[in-house]
Amino acid sequence: MDLHFLTIHALHDLLLKKEVTSREVTEALYRRIREVEGRVKAYLILTEEEAIRQADQADSKIAKGEEIGDLAGVPMGLKDILCTKGIQTTCGSRILEGYIPFYDGTVIKKLRESDAVFLGKLNMDEFAMGSSTENSGFHVTHNPWDLRRIPGGSSGGSAAAVAADECIGALGTDTGGSIRQPAACCGVVGLKPTYGRVSRYGLVAFASSLDQIGPITKDVKDCAILMNAISGYDPCDSTSVNAEVPDFKQSLIKDVRGIRIGIPEEYFVEGMDPEVERSVRDAIDSFRKWGADVQRVSLPHTEYAVAIYYIIATAEASSNLARYDGVKYGFRSKGYRDLMEMYTQTRAKGFGKEVKRRIILGTYVLSAGYYEAYYRKASQVRTLIKNDFEEAFQKVDVIVSPTAPTPAFRIGEKTGNPLQMYLSDVHTIPVNMAGIPAISIPCGFNREGLPIGLQIMGKHLDEGMLLRVAYTFEQNTDFHLKKPTLI
Repeated sequence: MDLHFLTIHALHDLLLKKEVTSREVTEALYRRIREVEGRVKAYLILTEEEAIRQADQADSKIAKGEEIGDLAGVPMGLKDILCTKGIQTTCGSRILEGYIPFYDGTVIKKLRESDAVFLGKLNMDEFAMGSSTENSGFHVTHNPWDLRRIPGGSSGGSAAAVAADECIGALGTDTGGSIRQPAACCGVVGLKPTYGRVSRYGLVAFASSLDQIGPITKDVKDCAILMNAISGYDPCDSTSVNAEVPDFKQSLIKDVRGIRIGIPEEYFVEGMDPEVERSVRDAIDSFRKWGADVQRVSLPHTEYAVAIYYIIATAEASSNLARYDGVKYGFRSKGYRDLMEMYTQTRAKGFGKEVKRRIILGTYVLSAGYYEAYYRKASQVRTLIKNDFEEAFQKVDVIVSPTAPTPAFRIGEKTGNPLQMYLSDVHTIPVNMAGIPAISIPCGFNREGLPIGLQIMGKHLDEGMLLRVAYTFEQNTDFHLKKPTLI
């Protein structure tokens, strides 16, 4: 049995039956990593010593007959934007190289309490700013389906590691599509929860009103299991929603009869890859065949989403990244003559090109004379986008669209054209603007064998409905069972 191919729920069953041990699975994962990591490059740091220790602890509980949860002994990968006590956290940036947090973020703490195993920290676009993982300060991650192509971003390391079976499941973060878009590119499942459903405490901030932590997994059931583990109110996060968390596994019902599914024509834009559109339209036809009530909805302010995202997100990034100045932690430039020179040299050398671009944009839109014209106006349009979704959800239960307008593009194809790169998130950004949940699941492949993602968007705090619709599609198809062969 190739243990690295297991899902979370399949591994849990084997552990309960004592047919395998967590240590055996963890060691198998590290063998897999050594086999393929040189080509995929999903990880920034491996924590093998700690992982074996965690695995042994889980095995000890199982041997003693103690009750264990769904994640006990399960080897996980963690996006390197989540603070991990005693383990380097870089956010994919040279400016934080060598920084070791003294505390765990809330989601990390919850995973520890669940007896999960931490394999290592996963690569990402620097400070989560990017759609391809080409903006990492360390190296580019490759798509396991085609090593010449990007894995998506900014959680490209997380999606690539799951697709390449270098971990059983992973955590990512999503500010404008950074869980869903890489999940689509790599043919795996990625869920961006409702804003506030999962604590952001210990998540290094990019854009605080948009960031959200979520799971990237091999199938929908694993997604529900991880959501159970990481969701919930946290007094350490002032934006955390104090709402009851259901058992998301109870939502895994293979039935969409009577569920109202909305199709926004604004999301089927000119320039979309025809094979993406065909796969998504076929998925919609399948839902109709399975008894769903499919109807058109309108989200008229969608066309403004990308523009206002790059005002709001960059403004918040400009503020959040001001703390990286060479004084408190991380990289400090050498050879400076005074404090101001130390600041400027540290930031010039420590930040990559894309991060500098967004800091400059954000500082500009917040500056005197431009705040009203840009930031305030963008905030008003954001409200209109939120209102579009609220109006649509009075008529439907979920909204379905492509996750991304194209499959994974070639490494280097869009690095010279930031605007073209930004449009990779045209379908995912509105969800973050509205604060609603959305999931991406595999729904097909193009002629070159590249995965295509289907995005399902839901009402505020209604992740259960997303999981039900996604599970129904998954259980009636086999797209999620296909594996990359090029590695």
